[in-house]
Amino acid sequence: MFSGFYTAASGMLMNQRSLDMAANNIANVKTSGYKPKRLVKTTFNEQLVRQMNGQTQGLGQGSTISIGTREMTTHGQAPVVDTGQTYDLAINGDGFFVIQGTDGQYLTRNGHFKRDEEGNLILPGVGQVMGDGGPVYVDESGFRVGADGIIYDNEDGELDQIQIVEPDDYDNLTFYDNGTYGAGGGVTLTQVYPTVYQGKLEQSGVNLNNEMTRAMEVQRAFQSCGKALTIIDQMNQKTANEIGKL
Repeated sequence: MFSGFYTAASGMLMNQRSLDMAANNIANVKTSGYKPKRLVKTTFNEQLVRQMNGQTQGLGQGSTISIGTREMTTHGQAPVVDTGQTYDLAINGDGFFVIQGTDGQYLTRNGHFKRDEEGNLILPGVGQVMGDGGPVYVDESGFRVGADGIIYDNEDGELDQIQIVEPDDYDNLTFYDNGTYGAGGGVTLTQVYPTVYQGKLEQSGVNLNNEMTRAMEVQRAFQSCGKALTIIDQMNQKTANEIGKL
């Protein structure tokens, strides 16, 4: 009977985690360059075998406790739309913009940039956009960004180049808010040169219809696990009462 408790409870915990992830994806449906996340699930037995023997076979086909092995982000090119805003930039291809924050370096596909009072190009609330020569400075009178990421002044003088990097392992990136990522010590970054569009933004990679459907499915699964837990508890109480009468 206790195994039933554990199985139902683990199902509730897993579905709650999946529901939170779906809700976060839905909340970022308008965040430029955001990539949706998924929870990779497995069973406790399968995970135990992997850790002990380095193998992938399971232990039978019975109902077992479920756990989450990792969170997976679906990286891929989302549609690019015109905004007409001078400071908006979009990457068409692989790679991330590099943002220098006060507490470290961030990677992002969100090119909804602004110009601060000192003339630096920034991602609001995160930090300064980095170029090959350091923080990107743009003149208020105007500038132009070529398809190769090179920044020009009004007289077509070359100022800098937008720094765009690609990690060797996307799965090892650390996810932060607003579609930003961190590259830990185990991630190697390589500078790449995809096409850069000015006056455009990459849309969120979230499909709202899919996320709403997934959220409803997970919520029903969560409710089912909750009902199962209630039934098991009632059965335990009934058994205890019967034993007490003996």
